[in-house]
Amino acid sequence: MKNRHLNGGWIWLILFVLLSACRTEFEKIRTSNDPEIVYTKAMAYYDEGEYLKAQTLFELVLNSFRGSAKAEELAFKYAYCHYFQSSFVLASHYFESFSNTYASSARREEADYLNAYSNYLLSPSFRLDQQYTLKAIELFQIFINTYPNSERVASANELIIELRKKLEQKEFEKGKLYYDLKNYSSAVHSFENLLKDFPETDNAEEVRFLILKSAFLLAENSFYEKQEERYEEALSKFNDFKKKFPSSNYNAEAREMVNQSRAKIKTLSK
Repeated sequence: MKNRHLNGGWIWLILFVLLSACRTEFEKIRTSNDPEIVYTKAMAYYDEGEYLKAQTLFELVLNSFRGSAKAEELAFKYAYCHYFQSSFVLASHYFESFSNTYASSARREEADYLNAYSNYLLSPSFRLDQQYTLKAIELFQIFINTYPNSERVASANELIIELRKKLEQKEFEKGKLYYDLKNYSSAVHSFENLLKDFPETDNAEEVRFLILKSAFLLAENSFYEKQEERYEEALSKFNDFKKKFPSSNYNAEAREMVNQSRAKIKTLSK
């Protein structure tokens, strides 16, 4: 038992010495004040997938090689270091900076795509703020317009569709929330904005029905002097719905609301 503990102690000692040697090597390079040595080792770390170490060393020599033949590759790989570490805000910033600095670079197309893609990766659940979603869509569209013949255009288009679906879902859930809270005026407004912004939506039938139902319930819950006007508005929404979806599964419920609206208008007009 004693020998086993001794053997275990030696193993930990050896591991400690090896790890210390590795740290010493990195620190020795980091403090060498020799840009060429730092540059060479940074590239080696990058190739080995040691992106934090590579990033740390790149930061020491970026200014030293500014304007030189090595500057472009340094800046590009420095942006990639952030990307590979999932620091997508910084990755987006440095890919954009690369494109602005090296506008004629053969790497610019890739940098522009990764700038957009970094924002795509930052895009959160539809329930949260969609700042990065909107930015990713904008950047992908700029990419498509700038590089119409790029092999990455198909991917950019697919990602735009995916991101727009997220925005559409957010708008739909917002309309449903207004509806559930009985804020029918805001529900109508939100659902109509959805149809305006996302005319290709697969939920158009349900959305138009909810517009009709919200308009009808708004009339039902309005002050007396507003009711006739709002029942007329509900009838107008029904005509829009029927024109688009003449064979809808919602037709029975829609017609019931229409009949009630007409009866109420007749009573109110007297």
